[in-house]
Amino acid sequence: QVQLVESGGGLVQAGGSLRLSCAASGSIFSISNMGWYRQAPGKQRELVAAITSGGTTNYADSVKGRFTISRDNAKNTVYLQMNSLKPEDTAVYYCNLRDVWVRIYWGQGTQVTVSS
Repeated sequence: QVQLVESGGGLVQAGGSLRLSCAASGSIFSISNMGWYRQAPGKQRELVAAITSGGTTNYADSVKGRFTISRDNAKNTVYLQMNSLKPEDTAVYYCNLRDVWVRIYWGQGTQVTVSS
């Protein structure tokens, strides 16, 4: 069983930055694809950024050029660097792991609030 623990959320002013971290338990992190999703009140959960086990990344159009996803396999951790934050980035951010057997795991979420 994989456990994902997010950290790094908080309250920040528009234009500011935050870095989210997601630490994974177990030994499958390095061969798994990782993603960050977010869910704002009244909206569906949406993909923000993803990174494959090989390091290929993709981003939602709304965050391209502002957010960067990265991973450290030695630490079993994936990061989301968020710059130039906007009020519309306010949401609960969730870490996601998809393993080679296509099993999906979710973290508990971390709140990001961007004030205008």
